[in-house]
Amino acid sequence: MLLALVLTILHQDFWNWDDPSLVFDVIPIGLFYHASYSIVVALFWLWVVRVAWPSELDEGGHEEEHS
Repeated sequence: MLLALVLTILHQDFWNWDDPSLVFDVIPIGLFYHASYSIVVALFWLWVVRVAWPSELDEGGHEEEHS
């Protein structure tokens, strides 16, 4: 939960709002930051799903009802 809170706070990149710097002389720093941020958050959620996903949902837990 703490990591999710930190990522939520980092989403507001107010320190880049007035920075005209370019990354690789092409990409504005704000765009590069958000692209990098998106990759980090995607990896975070991948980790969350792998750690917190209920294992009984992966064991073919769908039993068919016979009437």
